[in-house]
Amino acid sequence: MERRVVLPAPLDRARSAFERHLRAERGLSVHTVRAYLGDVDSLLAHAADAGCAELADIEIDVLRAWLAGQHRAGQARATIARRAAAARSFTAFAHRQGWLAADPGVQLGAPRVHKRLPHVLRQDQVARVLAERAEPPADAAEAAIAVRDTAIMELLYAAGIRVSELCGLDAGDLDAARRTVRVLGKGSKERVVPVGVPAISAVRAWLTAGRPVLAGPRAGQALFLGARGGRIDPRTVRRVVHARVAATGPGGSGPAVPDIGPHGLRHSAATHLLEGGADLRSVQEILGHSSLATTQIYTHVSVDRLLAVYRQAHPRA
Repeated sequence: MERRVVLPAPLDRARSAFERHLRAERGLSVHTVRAYLGDVDSLLAHAADAGCAELADIEIDVLRAWLAGQHRAGQARATIARRAAAARSFTAFAHRQGWLAADPGVQLGAPRVHKRLPHVLRQDQVARVLAERAEPPADAAEAAIAVRDTAIMELLYAAGIRVSELCGLDAGDLDAARRTVRVLGKGSKERVVPVGVPAISAVRAWLTAGRPVLAGPRAGQALFLGARGGRIDPRTVRRVVHARVAATGPGGSGPAVPDIGPHGLRHSAATHLLEGGADLRSVQEILGHSSLATTQIYTHVSVDRLLAVYRQAHPRA
């Protein structure tokens, strides 16, 4: 963790204004705001140490020296690239506010990050995971949690939603008649996502037989609840997914399924949609990607899988 320094008043005011901008105007998640501010704090601490008392003192050489220091400290390429993006966002904001005559961030380069293809499960592997059921529960609370976990797994894969989006769902967000779920995504952008029959049935079972057992004073309208009766948190959902995947051990239907988390189910859902013939723009809408380029990575996943099958199966591959 990098040390915090006492910033000159102009830098501190700009930092506070940027925080308000991220929270109120851009509507970013708490996690994303924290990441942005951590990077900006690092930049401003470096600038203050370099003798910058005003925002106008932060020029391109200050930004480059800061990034060079990150490299010397052994930061990963992805971290340096992320910090450069945060710096550019901050200086662009300061320029729009009129605090910088010119935006030095536009001149700031960053290392190219090697994109890794997401790990996805095959369709038969997902089917095995979703078919997995826990041992007969010992009491009503355990039975309710087992029904909840099944609904979580089905909905994560059916809708391809993020774990934060699932945790934020209210019971009224599910439209069982139309088989859709209303999701609040990144940047507080709302979208409606189609959901399959198995997921609808699993969520209905949870709402009927599971949720009333766990619901406590803090339940509110939350769709999914934790063991203590309040809205479920992302860490619990991650534990649920890893446990269900781990429980799908070697058996008559095949070997153990590789470990994945909630985002792995999202990746798998997107890949399987494309393999099934869905167009890229529709998958973009379902996933809630702001850029089509983000969705295009799944076309590479499908092509790589096709090549792997070809090379394994074709006698002259």
